[in-house]
This record gives sequence, C-alpha cells and structure tokens, in this order.
Amino acid sequence: MSKTVAFHTLGCKLNFSETSSLSRSLEADGFVKKDFEELADVYVINTCSVTDNADKECRMLVRRIQRRAPESFVVITGCYAQLKPQEIANIEGVDLVLGAAEKFNLAHHLKEITKGAADNGGAKICSCDIEDVAGFNSSYSLSDRTRAFLKVQDGCDYNCSFCTIPLARGHSRSDSIEGVLANMKELAAAGTKEIVLTGINLGDFGKGNDGGKTRDTSFYELIQAMDAQEGIDRIRISSIEPNLLTNEIIEFVAGSRKFMPHFHVPLQSGSETILGLMRRRYRKELYEERVATIKKFMPHCCIGVDVIVGFPGETDEHFKETFDFLHNLDVSYFHVFTYSERENTLAATMKPVVPIHIRNERNKALRNLSYQKMSYFTEQQRGASHKVLFEIAPKGGMMEGFTDNYIKVQTPYREEWMNSIVDWVV
Repeated sequence: MSKTVAFHTLGCKLNFSETSSLSRSLEADGFVKKDFEELADVYVINTCSVTDNADKECRMLVRRIQRRAPESFVVITGCYAQLKPQEIANIEGVDLVLGAAEKFNLAHHLKEITKGAADNGGAKICSCDIEDVAGFNSSYSLSDRTRAFLKVQDGCDYNCSFCTIPLARGHSRSDSIEGVLANMKELAAAGTKEIVLTGINLGDFGKGNDGGKTRDTSFYELIQAMDAQEGIDRIRISSIEPNLLTNEIIEFVAGSRKFMPHFHVPLQSGSETILGLMRRRYRKELYEERVATIKKFMPHCCIGVDVIVGFPGETDEHFKETFDFLHNLDVSYFHVFTYSERENTLAATMKPVVPIHIRNERNKALRNLSYQKMSYFTEQQRGASHKVLFEIAPKGGMMEGFTDNYIKVQTPYREEWMNSIVDWVV
C-alpha cells in the first residue's frame, strides 16, 4: 500500500513553488498526496524564518500533528530548518530536519529513516554550513490555480542588517534561460495561463552557481527570452529591488506582449536615516525615480511596496517621513511588516528598541493608508477596459480574477470563464 504525504507551506511564493515541486517528486516516487488537514503517513512543513511568527507557526503545526496523528512521520525543511536545525530537532514530534542542501533529497531521506530511528530516538538533522550550499534546484507550483509561481533565482548576496535570508538560502544563483523556458513549456502544457516569476533577489538573475563569482546572463535577457516564447499568456514579476529595476526593464515591460503592468518594489523605509541603518542599496530619490519612470510609460501600472515599521532607532519623525513619502508617492498598495528581531543579524544589536505597541500602531496606520491607496487606484481605473484572468476555483457562487494591472474583480460563476482571459470594464 502506498504511503501518504501532506505538505504545508509557510512564507513566500518561492516556498510555494518549492513545495509544489517536492510534492510532485514524492508522487512520482509512489506517495499519495493528502490535504494537510487529513491523516497522512508523512507530514512535511516547508518553513519561513523572516518573522518570529513563522517560527511560532511551525511549532504550532507540529503540536497539531502530534495530537491528530502521533505515529506519523514529521519533516521540517526550509529557511527555519537551515537557521536553527537543533532548535527544531528538539520539538517533540519532529523526526527529520532538512537544511537547504538536502531539501530536494526528501524522497531519498524518507526511504532511509523510520520514526524514532535517530541516534537519540528523536529527530535526525541533515544540514550543512550555508557557505557549502551550491547549485540551483528548479521548481514551480502547479495546482488547480490558473497562476503558477516559477522559481528562477535563489539566494542573496546583499547583507541588509535585518535579514536572515542570506544565512538561510546562501549565495545568489540562478537557473539558466534554457531551464526557465523548458519549465515554461511544461506549465503551458498543463494549461497554465499566468506565471509569476519568483526568487530571493529576482533582479540579480544571471549569477552562476559558483557563489556569485560569474554572471552568465541578466534578468533583462531572461524577460526578453520569455516574452518571445509561445504558450503562456501572462507573466508577472513578483518583487524586484529598486536598484536592479532598470529603465530598460521598465520600458520592455511597457511594450511587452506578455509581461503585466504590475511591479512590486521593496522600499522598507521612507527615511534616509533608517535606510542607511538597514544597509539598503538605494536612497529615496532613486525609488522616486523608478516610480516616476514606471508611471511615465504605464500610467495604469499597479505598483506594490514592501515596508518595515518599528526598526531599531525609528523615531516618530522617521515614521512620519515614511508615511508622508508613501502618501505622496503614486503607488497602489503596501505589504507592511512589523519588525521582529532575528538572531545573528546586525539589527538585533541596534538601539533604541521600538516598543511592540508602537510597532503595531505604525503597522495599522500604514495598512489603513494602503487600503486608501488601493481604493484610489481602483477608482482611477473605473470605466477602463482590462483583461481579466478568472481563477478556476469558485467561491460561494462567485468567481474571482485579476486584471492585467492587478485589480481583483468578482462576478457570478460562469463555467466557460474558468481559467480564461476575458475583456472586462472595471
């Protein structure tokens, strides 16, 4: 009888693409996939460690599995597993901890170990120093969604003072353009209409698998090649650093057949002082220039922003700078993150620490501003015709979709519109 396996993903789009690929590899090896809420022989949790909440959620999920299925085999992988393998191994119920280098060897490890078989009767750790992690593992999500997350880059050579990602993912490295196009063909054959390009530092695409010492190609060359490939109708760029978002990339997207008028550009702070403490590689002026260039070529373009509140040393005045900067900027929505201390980062040693209640107040203020921004952006598009890709899964008799410039629309369910691109007046 085939073993059953269930997956749960914490964190970013990149994690979702990797979980999907891991799931397909186990199914090809004879495992039967189950929903995470169902009973399964093996549970795999692919973790994030960007915030403290992600760590806590991992521990909560393990406890839930212990209550529901104490005899099941529990595997933890992902960023948290690379950063704190021993901490995870000490969680009751965990059987196997796979670091960054071993994640894609999951099927092999499941054949080699049984529950409680580690030397201490607890969890087995398979990990290595992050400096030794090399090579690129291609992955993409493929489910009942119309949209697929396609991983084209991994790792990061930046050293922002708040971030553990380089410690969890290693050096910047990329797929080849040929590898990306091959994955595009597979996704097209599966009926996918839209691809979302994902990576840890997407604009850094092109670095080889030698710790970033060589650069074989560039992100600009990648999007040119993808635009020329038949089979996929729509492509989105998930997130790209402002210093890597060049004018030629913006102009190319503006004239592209496939790339959507939608950028997500991390800002993190609107205060020059805080940007410096964060060790970001740009200043406000450059960010403003990027937004202005996007709007010059694509006035209808949707622009998303990442911003962190409560960074050490962020005063009321610094926060006001961020709020005012975003208020006056022609952007569409924010992803707001409340700063949380991460071990082994420079920011964790910085003073003064912003009290939690003030961090939360600032988060709420920016989320309210984000809502206003998205409402205003949507209203600006009122009456304009856009193409909408409708999701396969209906919700309560309604179906949802996104315009090319990322406005969500709803309409009563129509079967013929599922996974179809429809002309729509906003």
